[in-house]
Amino acid sequence: MKMTIVQHLSELKKRILWIMLFFAGAAVVGFFVAPFVQEILLQPLIASWPGGTILYTRVTDGLLIEFKLALLFAIFATLPFVIYHLWRFVRPGLHKNEQRLILPMLVLSPVLFICGAAFAYFVIFPVIFEFFISLNHARAMPSMLLPAAADYLDFTIGLLRAFGLAFQLPLVLVLLNRVGVLSRTSVVKSRKFAIVGIFAAAAVLTPPDIMSQILLALPLLALFEISILFMKKERM
Repeated sequence: MKMTIVQHLSELKKRILWIMLFFAGAAVVGFFVAPFVQEILLQPLIASWPGGTILYTRVTDGLLIEFKLALLFAIFATLPFVIYHLWRFVRPGLHKNEQRLILPMLVLSPVLFICGAAFAYFVIFPVIFEFFISLNHARAMPSMLLPAAADYLDFTIGLLRAFGLAFQLPLVLVLLNRVGVLSRTSVVKSRKFAIVGIFAAAAVLTPPDIMSQILLALPLLALFEISILFMKKERM
């Protein structure tokens, strides 16, 4: 059954309202979960720096950090709900072949984001923190390392977000290939330019240190090569 523009807008309004209500509820839950999220984010630093101390530089830091982590929790908790309502809204207007293309993309996108964030947390964080802590302790003059809690959390969340977004690369390339915008042959031929672009993207997405940039660029290069394997081959 076809719907009018007014009916479409009404349907969209209802779904946005449900998403906003779900987000508000998730944010409330997030305030109770925030201390556990902070503990999880601190764990890689604690593992690399036993007995270390983190600094709260302002009286309001504790509250602001919990607020930020509560919103972060709400965003991640709401994402599957958003994808569900997005799919229910656009599915009636799609052909069967379009549904077969878009649905896997909607499912794989958060999965790849989680994989990227997990890679950063379990692989990248230990290497980065071990490197920077040992570098600071190796200074000629006596020094005391006291990272600010807010700066540390901004750094870790930024890296998690960067790796999560970067791991969308295969999805974007394969989608462009399947809709006919990008051919497998052209991607293979432009590999040299892609390598330069990946290192440039890694420099933009990560904090301004060469270690983070290299550690992001290397898995991106691997994902780029994997993407080529899933692209359609052109008929000779």
